[in-house]
Amino acid sequence: MCYKVLVLTTLILFVPGQSRSIIEEEITRISKEEVLKSEQDIRLEIQALREEIRQNDLDIGWYALNVAAAAACRGSTSTGGSGRHGNVVLAKENTRSCDDQCANTEYSLCDADVAIQGVLGRAKSYTQNVGQFYNYGCSTPGNTYIGYDAVKAGDDDALFKTLNLQRHSQYYRFCCCRYP
Repeated sequence: MCYKVLVLTTLILFVPGQSRSIIEEEITRISKEEVLKSEQDIRLEIQALREEIRQNDLDIGWYALNVAAAAACRGSTSTGGSGRHGNVVLAKENTRSCDDQCANTEYSLCDADVAIQGVLGRAKSYTQNVGQFYNYGCSTPGNTYIGYDAVKAGDDDALFKTLNLQRHSQYYRFCCCRYP
């Protein structure tokens, strides 16, 4: 309860007649203001929660895509990845080869350039296509369509916005790099 309402409610006990009704009107006015202020605060809080949920959904989608890329890289090499260090997956820049991208890191050897996509939801049969992939090889940029570049995609036009629930999401490309 608002401090003003509490004071006026206490005061009303000691004030007779006409003054009492003026105090009651003031209590009603203050109470309405507090309700409207509370309603606005609740609307703002709900909007903030909706945005937080949207961001969490995007983060989970990117996480799932990144884990899928790691699995695709693991499956794209004859040894399943080798060396004395863990291997890494890099988001593929659309205009460069994975040979060049990997060479710019301590994981300088390229094992694969993979493009992956998947459908939303659980498989309903054992013959349903739930995703697709390509391995472009390490030496060329491959398909240079900017939409396949996860870094350049941006938050507003990426992943969920391009998702067609009846078909597939778009491809994203990754470099599979290993330590020499």
